[in-house]
Amino acid sequence: MRILVLIHEFPPVGGGGGRVAQDIAQGLFQRGHEIVIIAPHLKGLPREEVIDGIRIIRVPSLRREAFRAGLFTMGAYLLCGLWVGLRLTNKWKPDIIHVHFAVPAGVLAWVLSWMKGIPYILTIHLGDVPGGAPEKTDGWFRWIFPFTRPIWRDAKKVIAVSEFTRQLALKHYPVEIEVIHNGVDLIRLDPGEIHIQNPPRIIFAGRLMLQKNPLQIVRTLAKVKDLPWECVLLGDGPMREDVENEIIRHNLQDRFTLPGWVTPEDVISWFAKSDILFMPSLSEGLPVVGVQALAMGLAMVVSNIGGFVELVDSGKNGFLVDHLNDYENKMRYLLSSPTDLIACREASRIHAEKFSLEKIVLDYETFL
Repeated sequence: MRILVLIHEFPPVGGGGGRVAQDIAQGLFQRGHEIVIIAPHLKGLPREEVIDGIRIIRVPSLRREAFRAGLFTMGAYLLCGLWVGLRLTNKWKPDIIHVHFAVPAGVLAWVLSWMKGIPYILTIHLGDVPGGAPEKTDGWFRWIFPFTRPIWRDAKKVIAVSEFTRQLALKHYPVEIEVIHNGVDLIRLDPGEIHIQNPPRIIFAGRLMLQKNPLQIVRTLAKVKDLPWECVLLGDGPMREDVENEIIRHNLQDRFTLPGWVTPEDVISWFAKSDILFMPSLSEGLPVVGVQALAMGLAMVVSNIGGFVELVDSGKNGFLVDHLNDYENKMRYLLSSPTDLIACREASRIHAEKFSLEKIVLDYETFL
């Protein structure tokens, strides 16, 4: 089957949604499907290339930073993507479109489907849903919400990446929605024998933005600075300077590392030499870095929200935290007890089997 994938963020551009799209596309290609992806271009990337058998066409998007997408960049992706998509569908004739995110790529899928009669499957992430990431998207949804309904209504199938995302979406869109979790390749992501770093390494991966609550990481760890640890904050974003200033304010410069925006391969490399994933996010769907952290056997200290609930068996492979003060308690507990930290890490690896990419790809294949 010929599958056209549409997404406005694709590695190395964007965050976890792009990595999800990449993993699913690679899995479907390995099962014999032909895949073409229309993604945004960023300076320094080739306009077109083939990676592991998958053809990637990158269209102009006015994007200047890998971690930031705005209305203008999304609009540019839609206009250029429509031009490329029309030419591609005339020649290549895909059997189905798989689109990630109802906005903006869902608009492109809907138009191509209407003009060419090609059905599409829509995978929704938390930011697609009104109220899912209020600090990031509520302003947009005030005026675009009515225009999003046809995108959901006309999809052959709508798939949510977590039960939380599904339940939130059902409050706004009266359509049938299936849940297929984000998955990981458990063979490729194998931590081997699990042991604790010296000192224990705490890690965060994501955009440095309000939704991810990165200042809470610094403030929590400042309260346990009597214990040995070091922390790596992977990613970049509008709050980087605020985070750096907070680190200086607590005099923790020698205990934090900020490598900036890194490749997906670098994320896994850092996970392989870390012990605890710390993500006090304010909103989340099912973050792919969380699933990757499970596979790499990291203990989890995360907020009790969204898709995190499906990643953590609290008290076994880490902790779901409700109150800000509890972050310190849970972190102190893990850092003070190597035996319990090892047990949590081993439990995470076992829990990761629920998110096997092989199973996730098979689930998607049933809807093609």
